[in-house]
Amino acid sequence: MTATPAWPPSHGLRHFEDIDSTNDEARRLAAAGTQGPIWIIADRQTKGRGRRGREWHSLAGNLYATLLLSPASRTAQCVQLSFVAGLAAGDFVAHCAPEVDVRLKWPNDVLTGGRKIAGILLEASGTGSPDWLVVGFGINLVWYPNDAEFPATSLVAIGVRPPSPRDALTMLAAAWTQWYRLWETRGFAPIREAWLSRAAGLGELIRARLAEEEAGGVFEGIDETGALLLRESTGNLRTIAAGDVYF
Repeated sequence: MTATPAWPPSHGLRHFEDIDSTNDEARRLAAAGTQGPIWIIADRQTKGRGRRGREWHSLAGNLYATLLLSPASRTAQCVQLSFVAGLAAGDFVAHCAPEVDVRLKWPNDVLTGGRKIAGILLEASGTGSPDWLVVGFGINLVWYPNDAEFPATSLVAIGVRPPSPRDALTMLAAAWTQWYRLWETRGFAPIREAWLSRAAGLGELIRARLAEEEAGGVFEGIDETGALLLRESTGNLRTIAAGDVYF
C-alpha cells in the first residue's frame, strides 16, 4: 500500500493495488477510530459489491474509490448524500464525454445512452447520528460487465479516451466537494432540483422492484427526503424509499 495524504487536495488518500473492497477498508478505518474525510482507491477489488450485496466486477482500469466521512447529520439526512454523489459522478462523466447525454437513475446510478456507467453505494454505522459514513463509487472507465442485469457501458465503449483512475479520482473529488458544500450550506432543496433536471425516466412508465413486490407506474419525481414518487394506474401517488428502477 502507498499513502499520499496531500492528494487529492484537502483530503487524505489511501491507495491499494489489490483489496477486498474500498468500502470495507473505509469501515475498518472507521472502526479503528480514523476520522474522515479520507479517500480510499484501489486498482482492483476481490470482493467489490453494489447495492443489496450484488457483486461489482472489479478488474484493473476502472475507478474504485470510497470516501470515508465523519458526518454531523442524522442518518436520514445522510441518505441525501446519495444524490450528491450521483451529481458528482454525473459531472465527471459529462466532463469526459461532453457530447453524450448523461442521466441519473434513482436512487444512485449514472447512465449514458440508457446504460449504466457508474454506481454508488452508501453505508453508515447505524441509526440516529452515525459515527461514520462511507460513499463508494464504481465508474466504468475502460470495461464493463456483459452479464449485468441492467445494461452497462464504459467510457471506452462510447468512444471516449478515459483518464487514469488517479486522474479520474481527482476530478471526481473536485465535483464532490462542490456539491457537498452546496448541500452543507443550503440543504437538500438545490440538490433535489439539480438531480431532477438530470433524472432518467422522469414522467415515464417505470417498474420499481421492492423487497417483496414489484410496483409499476409513472415516475413523477422525488420528495423532500429523496424517496421516489410513483403514480400508480389507480391514481394513487406512492412513495418508495428503497428499490431498484427499470424502464
